[in-house]
Amino acid sequence: MLGDLHTHSTLSDGSLRVEMLPVLAARTGLDYLAVSDHDSIQSVAFGWNNPRRESVQLIPATELTAFDYKRNRRVHLLCYWPDLNSPELHEHCKLMADRRNKACWQSAQELEALYPQFRKEDLRPYCADSGVLYKSAMMQLLVQYGLADGIYQQTAKELFGSKTGKVLHDPEYQTVDQVLDVIEKARGVVVFAHPSVYNSMELVAELAAQGRLDGVEIEHPRNTPEDKKVLYQLAKEYDLIVTGGSDFHGQNTGKPRALGCCVTAGVEIQRLNALAQRRKG
Repeated sequence: MLGDLHTHSTLSDGSLRVEMLPVLAARTGLDYLAVSDHDSIQSVAFGWNNPRRESVQLIPATELTAFDYKRNRRVHLLCYWPDLNSPELHEHCKLMADRRNKACWQSAQELEALYPQFRKEDLRPYCADSGVLYKSAMMQLLVQYGLADGIYQQTAKELFGSKTGKVLHDPEYQTVDQVLDVIEKARGVVVFAHPSVYNSMELVAELAAQGRLDGVEIEHPRNTPEDKKVLYQLAKEYDLIVTGGSDFHGQNTGKPRALGCCVTAGVEIQRLNALAQRRKG
């Protein structure tokens, strides 16, 4: 048994409707799939409401965003099997939706000043499913109008590059401790996502030693070989669940990344599911 436990749809910043992801998973020969859209109660609901689709078993999930203010870097925490009616989870997702919309609609207004062809109202179809505007939606529209060289290529760096982007506005994020508390109250299973992406190896080790992680995502396209070696040792030392996922976003990516290119082994999925079941009582 194999599963891709990290994927995204139009319920956040992916380019494909959520219903298409189980189809791709089935064609890839996967047994399990987690649609883990960013700070999305909708992706959690999709998993709970569709336990099996296209012969694939779905695991309810979301990828919650936090910020490590000690090291000044973003953190992504994968949350599996959370209670769908958790008030804390609903509150977090609404808070992040409001903050993202405030930041990104400001960016969209500034794009209007840069590009006469660009109009904010033209973005509505790109965020209809999620209700949240993402940078990728703005880039999609720019590409459609012939104003950018790709979703995440040089134009995106100039407009949204870290700290120097012409129209960059980032939302305020909750602390790592706050988001971990949300997952705990929602009775979810918490897995630290792609530690190499935001240089979070020190934080992973810190949280593992504190007993605040259930697992770590090791098989990910952007984890470095050096970090993966250390992470496997860390997982063994603290008995962490080892997961893998493609971080699939469809066309909304800098490099092609097929669903199922990185996977979680069946034995680790069984551990994850068993832990979730114990927490549900």
